[in-house]
Amino acid sequence: MINRSDADFKIILFDGVCNFCNYWVSFVIKQDKNNLFKFAALQSELGKQILKQFNLPIENFDSFILIDKNLVYKKSEAVFKISKNLNGWPKVISLLSFIPKRVSDFFYDFIAKNRYKLFGKRDLCRIPNEDEISKFL
Repeated sequence: MINRSDADFKIILFDGVCNFCNYWVSFVIKQDKNNLFKFAALQSELGKQILKQFNLPIENFDSFILIDKNLVYKKSEAVFKISKNLNGWPKVISLLSFIPKRVSDFFYDFIAKNRYKLFGKRDLCRIPNEDEISKFL
């Protein structure tokens, strides 16, 4: 569950066994110089609790989910909101938010549906290293 102390952070839920998703988690961690984001795998017990708390399905792992001040953002909208809060060149990604949602979500869905074929899959969810542990819920 998300409590008041977590409300100061933007929470990203991600597919913990997806290599592509884990790459992007690492990328966000490196670009998050202001420590705005915390992470949890969708498959984790905490991830499932958060999904339930926001009335989201607990068996669908096809989307990054951003929770910011009790608002839920999914798919391309989550990507744009996340990139807007990063440092450096990744902010440029947020400029693409002018693209109609159904178009940007079409491309997001294509990658999401093919991510295991294209990038592979892990047997277990990501385990953060010592430097990353504070970034995970």
